[in-house]
Formats: sequence, structure tokens, C-alpha cells
Amino acid sequence: MLDAQLKSRKAGKARHVDRAFHAKSIAAFSGATLTFAADLPDALRVGFAQPGARYPAAVRFSNAAAFAKSDDEKDLRGLAVRVTVSEAEQHDLLATNWPVPHARDAHQFVHFAHAVSGGALSKAAGLAGLCRELGISEVRRMLANLREALRPCDSVALERYWSRGAIRWGTEAVRYAFTPARGTPGAFPATGAGRLSTEFAQRIAAGDVTFELYVQRFVSEHLTPIENAAQEWAERDSPPILVATLTLPRRDLSRPEAIAEQRALEDGGFNPWNTTEEFRPLGHLNRARKAVYDASLHHRSALRWRAGRAPLQNRLLGGGTRWALRQANKRVPWHRMPLLVSLLNLDALRHDLRVKNLIDTEPREAPPAARPLPAGSLPEERAFRSYDGRANDLSDPQMGAVGAAFGRNMPLETIPPDAPNAVTVCRELMDRKSFIPARTLNILAAAWIQFQVHDWVAHQRRRLGEEDLVVPIPGAYADWSSRPGGAAAREMRISGNVPHPRATDPWVFANTTSHWWDGSEVYGADAERARMLREGPRIRLDGGFLPEDTNGMEMTGFNESWWMGLSVMHTLFSREHNLLVGELQRAYPHWDDERLYQTARLIVSALIAKIHTVEWTPAILGTEALDIGMKTNWYGPPSGAWLTRLGIWLTDVHALKGIPRTMPDHHAAPYSLTEEFATVYRMHPLIPDDYIFYDYATGKERARRGFLDIQGVHADNQMRDIGLRDALYSFGTAHPGAITLHNFPRSLQHFERDGEVIDLSVIDIMRTRVRRVPRYNGFRRGLHMPEIRSWDELTPDPETNRLCREIYGALDHVDTVVGLLGEAPPTGFGFSDTAFRIFILMASRRLQSDRFLTVDFRPEIYSPLGMDWIERNSMTSVILRHCPELGPVLPRDATAFAPWRMVP
Repeated sequence: MLDAQLKSRKAGKARHVDRAFHAKSIAAFSGATLTFAADLPDALRVGFAQPGARYPAAVRFSNAAAFAKSDDEKDLRGLAVRVTVSEAEQHDLLATNWPVPHARDAHQFVHFAHAVSGGALSKAAGLAGLCRELGISEVRRMLANLREALRPCDSVALERYWSRGAIRWGTEAVRYAFTPARGTPGAFPATGAGRLSTEFAQRIAAGDVTFELYVQRFVSEHLTPIENAAQEWAERDSPPILVATLTLPRRDLSRPEAIAEQRALEDGGFNPWNTTEEFRPLGHLNRARKAVYDASLHHRSALRWRAGRAPLQNRLLGGGTRWALRQANKRVPWHRMPLLVSLLNLDALRHDLRVKNLIDTEPREAPPAARPLPAGSLPEERAFRSYDGRANDLSDPQMGAVGAAFGRNMPLETIPPDAPNAVTVCRELMDRKSFIPARTLNILAAAWIQFQVHDWVAHQRRRLGEEDLVVPIPGAYADWSSRPGGAAAREMRISGNVPHPRATDPWVFANTTSHWWDGSEVYGADAERARMLREGPRIRLDGGFLPEDTNGMEMTGFNESWWMGLSVMHTLFSREHNLLVGELQRAYPHWDDERLYQTARLIVSALIAKIHTVEWTPAILGTEALDIGMKTNWYGPPSGAWLTRLGIWLTDVHALKGIPRTMPDHHAAPYSLTEEFATVYRMHPLIPDDYIFYDYATGKERARRGFLDIQGVHADNQMRDIGLRDALYSFGTAHPGAITLHNFPRSLQHFERDGEVIDLSVIDIMRTRVRRVPRYNGFRRGLHMPEIRSWDELTPDPETNRLCREIYGALDHVDTVVGLLGEAPPTGFGFSDTAFRIFILMASRRLQSDRFLTVDFRPEIYSPLGMDWIERNSMTSVILRHCPELGPVLPRDATAFAPWRMVP
């Protein structure tokens, strides 16, 4: 329906999106009165419908066309009435001046609307397609209905208006109609394109206008059907009953207050679901109207966006290019192609994944529920990020908020989750025999991705003892102990995840942080946590470090799985926030604390998103194509690369601008992060077991620590002892682990949590299984990649492939985590091409869906200082701002996530 609006805007040469239908208003005003009949039948005395009851009402008369045209043309006319019972109860009654719609149901309505929107050529092609979709006889019936219904009109006050389908009336079902009262004068003289507005203005200036409200009661599905909206309820079968009178009092519609009333009603929207359950709409067509009417209102109010059809050259060449690249990729992987072809291939991969691999799992109301008139968004919601992610998308405030469901990128797995034994898998395939370094990165890159994941995904866990996942320990591993102190136990218990409270599917889980890129790991995911971390506009710090809570843990937005690397990141960006508040105070001295805090939070969150996009990602995916691709996501393609820009223009003109200069686009499903996204970010091998800390000035060794010495409650003491500068230098000059098999940190395989010793490698396997993420081959199939057909293809190491064959028996049983870690990555990549497919889809989606990183990424929201701050800064400049002494050791021609120079 949004696409139909865009086609209508183009056909009508309008500057803005308007209603999908009933775009041209004839008259709209408040001050009307609905009075129920004194002799209202007992069976119809329901809710606000009581004998003699009077309620204020607002009305809108309109032409039904999708764009404004002359009142002399044939058209349907509409009447919308809003009856206000109280602040908490309103009833919208919508009707048109023909007894029945042309469409039997919403399926027919939407297809027909698309077919007839746009210009003459578009309509001809649309109707041909409609015949294929619905059948020639149905299309002929619908067109015949419209030929009769579309007719001239002398006065909207002389027309009868019927409801579009049935509504509930207490325990009954009815259709209703507004009929001009007896004695209504004939048409007043008026001419011109707006003659209906002129006629009505003259009429109501001369006296009251009155309509009588009648209802027809349901008799049977044969005579008075509810689901088939296109069948008229004959008056001989269900005689009309007078239930109320609608009085439009005499008034001057030319006065300023009347014009203001009309504008307010035009900017708002009527919806038949603005009512109570006692009067809820009925039937298939009506059930769809709730979503469609809301979408139409939000589209024209610029709360929801739709890009519309791609330009012709993109439709012609883009589809052909994608087909050709798919064929070529069967012989040559995309990453081995020439640079320009690789870039086009990346765009083609992302396009296909956006179309095919975004699955909405959020529980939706079914059937729809009646509601009070929806309240508008609050000023602070429009200007600032909410703590819990609510109201990022103002047309769907709960989208991506705390508690929203994890989506899916592919259908659920069907293989039982208990085979083979996860402990066996991990002992044979995960154990770190010796440390395998990732030599192109430093440990800051490992800390950074955990810093980000804590902002993005967090499943709610049950308490141990409540439906645990129990993994038996095979007898071959006699050294295992699952109790602190070595007490024997032959099983490992893992706390289960809590299913989404409103989902009927037990494999749908809610996110306990927001899905948006909003810095919640620093600021907190709810207002209470955020207030606890604040002092006025600043984040609470203790001598420049994070304060401790009563348990000795550092206080920040999210401090689970805590270690010194996370402490470095949280401390650094908390200091950045506070410094930025000071800069904003100097630039805007009239701002209050709340605006200072919220604006600094916006700026820091956007800077984090930029650093991840243009610095961390090219560092871990170290190829020229990815460097250009990720910077294109943020800045647009390089201005001097005319061949690259030409290729993108021919295939995807929308990619010629950086995502922050575009409008939000959720593509095939409402925005959410996915279970597959959480799976590919299981990157625990990045963590070393052993650390050496150096003096940044002299290069001398200060301390040696194991991972368990710098994690949990120990992290703060070590952070304060080592200091931010030496911690940054030490992490910057050391390598993380390679993301591969046989490299899982030993420290995380005997890790105490909630009184149990757990193995995080086993948890990585089990969490993925029980969330029904497909196993490795299913994962590849789901991403339209060729599956592995022999054990020799699984990893580059024959011995590892032999072990996998012994453990799994069947290729389709190989765990996703094992396959992702075992797969040989493309040259320069820090992780597998299979994981990369999820990344290329979701990385740009996190930017593209977020209004604060697209349509509201502008000086009016961030401030001019804020926009400049984001533009000029990087991870390197953030580090130098707080530790300027580190300048000599930072990389000269690489990001801060590449290995730093060591002091001799």
C-alpha cells in the first residue's frame, strides 16, 4: 500500500506522499454532535450507545481518489466521523457513498489498488497482472462495481454513506449507513474544481446539516456475509434501524479557527480500529485496514519511509548483473574477482539477502484489537534516543526495543540438539593446544567486538535449577569437575533461555537490551540504570575510572562477562562522554543538563557506530574491497573512483550515498537483530589466556596476568593498578587469538558462573543448537551458498576433518560454530565467508533501519558541534584525546585496531 501511495504521488505530480485514498478533503471540522435515539432497541443498547446519549464529533468529507482532482470528475465520496466519549474512548466511523466495496477481502483490495495506481501505462500493465492474479471474471466484477460507484456528485450533504463491511455491536454484528435527514435542501449553486467544498461551505453557513445513522443487523452468512465485504446486505433481508442522528451545526468554514480545525483533522488520521472491543470491525477486509490505515498515516506524516521502485536502469541492469554474478560465483568466489567486480558482487549479495533472509518473528496481535485513539510521540522521543530503544521507529514504537524478539535469517533447524555430545565436540575440536595469534590485529580489536555485542544482543537466562540444559560428561574426560573446588559431577548444567513471553513458538526469544546501535552498554538499557550511572549530564566516574557496586563489579550499562578489555573500552567512552558534555556546555550555555546528556549520548553512540563501520570492520576483514565497501556504507563511494561509481549507479543508485544520508529502510521485515547474527559473533577464540602489561613510556614489563586474574571482580583493581594508558598500550601491542578451531581460551573452558564451573565452548555449541539455528550445511543452504559435500571440504586440515567425521558421522550434523571456525576464510579475512554473509546483511541494516543514523542524523538533532565531532573523530583520536602520550606508538597508516609500534 505504501508503494501504491508513491505511484499515486508520481502520477499526480505531487511533492509529498498523501493518503492512499481519500486524498482530497471537501470539508473537515469539529463541533458536530451524535445523539442516540430515545427509543433505541434494547438489544442495541451497548457501551456508549444509550438512549438519548449525546457526544461531540468531528467529521471529514472527501473524494476517494488517491490524489487531488477536480470535483467534476466521477469519483466515490467518503464520510469519516470521530465520536469522542472521553479522553480514553473514541469511535471512528468510516463510510463511502456506495453500498459495498469492489473487493471481497484485503487480498483483492491491495492487488487492485496497486494495479490501478500510477499513470495510464502503469494501470494497463497492472490490470493485466491482476487478471493473472485474481482471474478475469473477478476483475470484470470489480471494474463493474467501480463503474457504477464512480459517479458525479452535486453535494456531499445529499449522499448516503455505507460502512465498508460489518462491525460488532455488543453481541451482534451490523453494517451502518449515514443517510441525509428528510427535508435536506437541494444542492447550492457552485462551480469550479473545488465546487463540492464551495457548495458545502454555503450550505452549512445557511443552517445545520443533519444525517441519520441506521444499522442493519446480521441475519446469516448467506444473506448478510461478514467475510465477503463485496456482497450487499439487502434491506428486504435486514431492514435498517434508526439508531442516532448526526448534527453538523451552522458555521462559517472560512474563519481562521475553522481552517485550523481542518488542518488538524487533515494531519491526523481516521482508523475504524479507534474504538472499543464492543464495536470492533469484523471481516477480512476490516482486519487488514488497521495496519494499512496506520501505515498510510505514518507514511504521509514522515514517520515511516518507503524508497519506492528502483530507477529503470537499476531494474534492468541490476537484475541482470546479479544473475550473471551468481553464475560466475559458482566458479570463482566473489573475493577472488577483480576489485570492481568484487564491489558489485558485495552489493548483489546484500540485495539478495535483504529480499530472502529477513524473517520477522515478533508476536503480532491476531486478531487485531480495538484501541483508544493512539497518542502521538513525546517531544523527547522525537529528539533523543530512549533508554530501552522505544520510539526509534515512530510508526512502530516497540520495534527493536528491549523485549523485542530476535528475528531470523533462515528457517529453524530440525536436527535434535543433543547429538553429538557437545563436550566431546569441544574437547576434540576446540581445545587450545597452543595459542594461535591473529597477527594483523591487536587485543583492542577483541575487546571492541565484545563491547559492541553487549550493546546488541542479550538473551534472558533462567536461574540455574529452572529447566537447565544438562550436558552429560563422557567418561573419557575424567578430569572434569562442574563444582568449584573440584567436587565430582558427571554433567554440566547450563541455564536455559527464557522464551518470548508473548510468543507461541518456544524458539522465539526476546532481547534484554535494545536491538539498536545506541550505546546501551555504556548508558544502560532502562531509565533506572541510566539514572544510577549519571551525575547531572555526566557519567559517574571515580578518579577517572568506573565506580564499583557493592559486589566489587564496575558499574556501567552492561557488565556481564566482564574483563579488563571491556573496562578499557567502557572507561574510555565514559571519559569521552564527559569531555563532550564540557564542549557542548561551552558551545551552548543555555542548554539544560538533560539536553547536554542526551545530545552527548547521541554523539558518542554515532561515533561508536562509525568506528565499527569504517575502522574495526576493515581491520578484521582486511581486503581493499571491504575497506571501500564499509567506507561506502558510511561516506558513499569514493568521489574519484568514477568506474566504481558508474557501476553502482547502473545497479543500485541508492548506494551512491552513504547510509547516513538516506532515509530509514527496514527492507523485507521490521527491524530486529537475529539469532544467526548472535551466532556468527561467537568469537571467543579472540581472547588470549596470558597477558603482559608494559610501561608505555619505557617499554619495560610491569606485570604478567592470566585471563582469570583480570576478569570479573578483579578487573577494576587491575585497571586502576595498570592505568588506562599502559592498559591501552599493552593491549594495542599484543595480538588476539585467531578465530579458528583448536584455539578456544583455556580460561573460558573452566569458568565459574553461578556456583558452577562451565565451559563456554560447550555453551557456544548448545546455545546455537537449542535456539534452532541450522547446523553448518543448513546454514550455508539458508544463505544460498553451496553446501559441503565431502569431509575434505570442511577445513584445510585433514586431521581435523578426520576428527569431525568420527564425531559427527554425517556432514549435515556438523555444528554451525564448528563449521564457521573450521572454514578457511578468504585472504585477509579474520573470519569465514559464511559468517560474512550474515555480517554483510546485518551490518548495513543496523545503520539503514535506525532513524538516528539516517533521517535524523542531522545538526538539528545532534547539534552542529556534534555532527562535526562525529565527522572528524576516529578511534585513534578518541585514544589521543584521553591519552595524548600514546601518539608516538599508534599506527601511522592504519586504524587503532592494527598492532601498535612497541617502545624498544
